[in-house]
Amino acid sequence: MNIIGPDALVFGVDDVAACRQYLIDYGLKEIGDGYFEALDGTGVTIRAKDDPSLPPAMPTASMLRETVYGVADTATLDAIESELKKDREVSRNDGVLRCVDDMGFALAFQVTVRRPITMEAETVNAPGAAPQRGPNKLAFTPDMPALPRTLSHVVYFVPDAAKAEAFYTRLGFVCTDRFLGAGPFLRPAGTPDHHTLFMIQTPPFMKGCEHFTFHMGGPTEVMLAGTRFVEKGYQSFWGPGRHRFGSNWFWYFNSPLGCHVEYDADMDLHDDSWTAREVPMSADASQLFLFQHREKWAPGGPPPGGKPGTPEGAAAAAVKH
Repeated sequence: MNIIGPDALVFGVDDVAACRQYLIDYGLKEIGDGYFEALDGTGVTIRAKDDPSLPPAMPTASMLRETVYGVADTATLDAIESELKKDREVSRNDGVLRCVDDMGFALAFQVTVRRPITMEAETVNAPGAAPQRGPNKLAFTPDMPALPRTLSHVVYFVPDAAKAEAFYTRLGFVCTDRFLGAGPFLRPAGTPDHHTLFMIQTPPFMKGCEHFTFHMGGPTEVMLAGTRFVEKGYQSFWGPGRHRFGSNWFWYFNSPLGCHVEYDADMDLHDDSWTAREVPMSADASQLFLFQHREKWAPGGPPPGGKPGTPEGAAAAAVKH
């Protein structure tokens, strides 16, 4: 089944105004009717939690109400409908197919809204390789844009990861890697991205959305967008750093949507010849390296851990920086 990946996530929130400002400051464009889109048209919808148009809320604190998947064509919608009608209620109206998965997450499927985008990726100059940037071409400028390009993936807390995985396997998702004791990274057939869905086994009272993220144009855009976000007053939760499984750069932030929100970039691509890795869940397995954001510093300034203007101070600053 040619499912490409998430087109949109729909939230029923406590504070619509705060969530609206958050998504705008994150870098999404407000289109109207509560929809905020990335450069390719994928995005996030927010509504008040008591909006009657929303699917029912989960019996947990999660504010996620629906995950909308984009598919390649109507033939894929037909195949999904035929498969899911075997054991659950399915509705199809105005080209949108809806159901609930085995964990209680509301799903929708539609012919994708993704628009093709043509943009430069981040370039790197390295000894031993042909330059990707010629003479006098700068890697970045202070005012360069760093905007979300496409909705990358969503992460669920689920009470039964094996049962949850079996449902998505029916729809053509494959496991690219697995954290033993936690859950699988899943890739649908319509994308080579390492994953568009990751599930973490947790107690039932935690069921819901742990985080979602959009792909950026490279690690510099992750760092730049994240730094700008911090400067606007938003709280960094985890990162910046780089994951082991998927290899994507990351930076997570707290949000008023009841979950974390991430910037990511440079994810691994896989095809059906890939063999999934399995390792126990641990901090070392989760990230290759991790930085911690701090205020900017320049040589000669008063660094933490040493007196300004001394070799000890400079050394302490260099280690912390």
